[in-house]
Amino acid sequence: VRGPERRFMVDRLLPFPFRELPRTEAEIKARFGEKAEGLGRLPWLIQESYARLVEAMKAGDNEKILAESDVLGGLVVDMHSALNLTDNFDGQKTGQHGLWVRLVEKLPQAMGKDLKVSPDAANYLDNPKEYVFSMMVGTYVWLDNTLYLEELARRGKSGYGDPYFEDLARKVWPILRERLARAAEDAGSYWYTAWTVAGRPELN
Repeated sequence: VRGPERRFMVDRLLPFPFRELPRTEAEIKARFGEKAEGLGRLPWLIQESYARLVEAMKAGDNEKILAESDVLGGLVVDMHSALNLTDNFDGQKTGQHGLWVRLVEKLPQAMGKDLKVSPDAANYLDNPKEYVFSMMVGTYVWLDNTLYLEELARRGKSGYGDPYFEDLARKVWPILRERLARAAEDAGSYWYTAWTVAGRPELN
């Protein structure tokens, strides 16, 4: 389920690159007050899921390991979509209404089997909690390019049919490919780190 919690509208609080962003929800609420309400919980959902995966691996609970690995992977993918990190998540502030569904759901469906990526190998994360915010900054940097390229794809078209999605795929694919590859790498890194922290248990 992709609810509003699975985003974090960080640009409502601070300008990029968000250097002064507090790292806990309590600190954010204390500093920003009402501005902090309804932002989403994506960074902390990732941290919480990672912690549950570590515990499941320590307990040797294969069912929970598989389920939580899936949850964590989905959350990490969400963190690699710039639209999940902005107050303009649906293009409503730039005249691009419905943008989230077009880019995050319909474009990958339209690309189908052409949507192939080659992620790098997983790495051990020295600080999994802080790495969440590194992913956030590395994703947000693509926001302006994504908005601009989608606006270009709409020019001269009467609607959002096949010509639009074909043009959008050509323009946005380099960004989408890079983001999906990094998401796969980072998800693998969280899984590998959880397994290592849990003592490298034998997994069946």
